[in-house]
Amino acid sequence: MTSTNNDEMPPFEALDCSMCREGAGLDFEFSMAFQPIVDFAKKTVHGYEALVRGTRGEDAGTILSQVNASNRYRFDQACRVRAIELASRLGLESALHINFLPNAVYRPESCIRTTMEAARVFGFPPERICLEVVESEQVEDHGHMRRIIEEYRRCGLMTAIDDFGAGYAGLNMLAEFQPDILKMDMALTRAIDSDRTRQIIVRAILSAAQDLGIAVIAEGIETEAELDTLREAGITLFQGYLLARPAYERLEPVDLSRWS
Repeated sequence: MTSTNNDEMPPFEALDCSMCREGAGLDFEFSMAFQPIVDFAKKTVHGYEALVRGTRGEDAGTILSQVNASNRYRFDQACRVRAIELASRLGLESALHINFLPNAVYRPESCIRTTMEAARVFGFPPERICLEVVESEQVEDHGHMRRIIEEYRRCGLMTAIDDFGAGYAGLNMLAEFQPDILKMDMALTRAIDSDRTRQIIVRAILSAAQDLGIAVIAEGIETEAELDTLREAGITLFQGYLLARPAYERLEPVDLSRWS
């Protein structure tokens, strides 16, 4: 499967979700790059995040600019299928993180079927799938968002809030529902080694997450100084260019021997 046109997805075409499928299918192609998330406590790779890319080298912004109200659901579902299919083919044995658009999910119990069916068809364990709500997309109905999270958990999936601290809602979103993982955006971690204010904020977020039983991933790590400062604060999960850049349709290994 080299693209995600509707005609190439027969196992997932017959799902009973007519509200979600209103509008045309996708008229553009895309695939996925994978970026590792490293667990420094265990000295291993926690998982990989699937990041949308064009099949001709286009970046995520180019692909996302083609997503609109009429194709948002199809795009959201196709991303999940493509990520799961590729992760299975590449032999991913750790967690698979996939972004999802909360406003594309109309009925959680129906719209999750495609994800579960993809996991079954491609033989990828659902308990290793983490669906990340994109905080940069405004969630207008927090009750609906809570139902989505509850349904995903009922199906055995992990959940995360992505880009925490950079988008809409922030702490209010966290107060409304608690995911398994909080991904701290680079807006908070950038140059944190020399920014006392960011250090205080990050420590407060980390303390709250620990009290709530939520794991924290620091995103966008680009320097050794950022990594060291955040490790000293107690964070153990990291993602960023310092560790590895996203790799198109492959799982880039991480050499952890350079860090003690």
